[in-house]
Amino acid sequence: MKRKWIWLTLLLVLAFAVTTGSALAQSYSFAVDRQVIHVYWNQDGSTSIDYLIEFNNDSGAHAIDFVDLGLPNSTYRLKDISADVNGVAITDISKADPQNLSGGSDGITLALGANAIPAGQKGTVHVFVPSITNLIYPYEQSDRSNYASVNFIPNYFSSSSVHGKTDMTVVLHLPQGVQKAEEPVYYDPKSWPGPSQPESGFGSDGRIYYLWHSTDADSSTAYTFGAAFPAQYVPENTIVKAPAITFDFETLCCWGIALLVGGFTIWGIYQGTVGAKKRKLQYLPPKISIEGNGIKRGLTAVEAAVLMEESLDKVLTMILFGAIKKNAAKVTTREPLEIEVTEPLPDGLQTYEREFLLAFKEPAGAKRKTALKDMMVNLVKSLSEKMKGFSRKETVDYYKDIMRRAWEQVETADTPEVKGQRFDEVLEWTMLDKDFGGHTTQTFGSGPVFVPMWWGHYDPTFHPTPTVHTGAPVSTGSGGSGQVTVNLPTLPG
Repeated sequence: MKRKWIWLTLLLVLAFAVTTGSALAQSYSFAVDRQVIHVYWNQDGSTSIDYLIEFNNDSGAHAIDFVDLGLPNSTYRLKDISADVNGVAITDISKADPQNLSGGSDGITLALGANAIPAGQKGTVHVFVPSITNLIYPYEQSDRSNYASVNFIPNYFSSSSVHGKTDMTVVLHLPQGVQKAEEPVYYDPKSWPGPSQPESGFGSDGRIYYLWHSTDADSSTAYTFGAAFPAQYVPENTIVKAPAITFDFETLCCWGIALLVGGFTIWGIYQGTVGAKKRKLQYLPPKISIEGNGIKRGLTAVEAAVLMEESLDKVLTMILFGAIKKNAAKVTTREPLEIEVTEPLPDGLQTYEREFLLAFKEPAGAKRKTALKDMMVNLVKSLSEKMKGFSRKETVDYYKDIMRRAWEQVETADTPEVKGQRFDEVLEWTMLDKDFGGHTTQTFGSGPVFVPMWWGHYDPTFHPTPTVHTGAPVSTGSGGSGQVTVNLPTLPG
């Protein structure tokens, strides 16, 4: 009798374990058959957002009992947001846990409660957010003065939960004051699988709209849409004009003085140990905080280096190399650094290059230190203005890709001669690499390096010795030709 009870107990425990394991194995898994998103930029400068999301829950999946919806920022009021599922009002709306949001840190959680969408069934969730602010930025392009810029990224879910294609429609409604069809402009959407050119026209409320539609979209990708319109149609104080870059002037000044004492060493001198080679002068980098969207194209490599928070010594070295390559300067001594500035200065110099060279026309001492500090401050301020309304993250990723492709051009060159030429052409962009020195050594190995003609203007101790090779002569830069082979130069950094 006891043996029967033991077997019965074991069977009950096993059944409980199987049942519990099955329940725990359930997870969210669904498709979004359709999404329709309307975004309204209003005359008072606020933004309204309307979502219609049709869920198709998988068989055997967890019931869709909570829906997390990402929003552009936190300026909304929870009590003003309305939502429903299959026409039944959702009354439990709370601030979302950032860990549950696929993009950003702001959003809401809709608790569907008794109206959760069961496994194997469909349900439609509708959400209306009447007012969000701080989403309008100055338009940065020179072709249209006094314009405002707007961008929007629709909510997207984790790819571990959502699958399949989505029939997606995104409509941007411009302020009611914009009445002329030729006034506004739209941006080509980012990552969008449908046509870049939207449908456009006037809605029933008299607003101009841009509409993008695709049946090949998905609900796990961040798509970016945007437009610009005359700023006069929204209150001036609703356009975000706060500085995009903040930095500590006192720290920067102190760093500049410390750096320049002893002759303003460019990136230091490499020591004989690995640890010393990895050391570099540190400073408090600019903190760039952008709340906009989209990529800021057209930055120089130096500006990209500041944006990527590269060390200030690397930025200064890049400026020096740029000036030397443009035949605007020549290093006469390395320790302490002294530069012979070309007179008159050539055309085509960037403002920061010109200020850098003018600083070195001052005698070594307090005046030069002040001029160099002012040059760096002006460079950071200029970049701050250019980055207003744009995404730092997207822009940094864009310039990292340029850096990657620059290295590819060097690495895929067939001969040392061509490799040296490519390295010269893309040097500024490869210097964005945080491991520039290691990557350079890896790329060239222990073989010969064909250096550009301007290298002698950077290193006054460099005296190339022509060597005879079979094959055609290779140009070493403007002003001369012939093959010059040297060991790998110890580039700064």
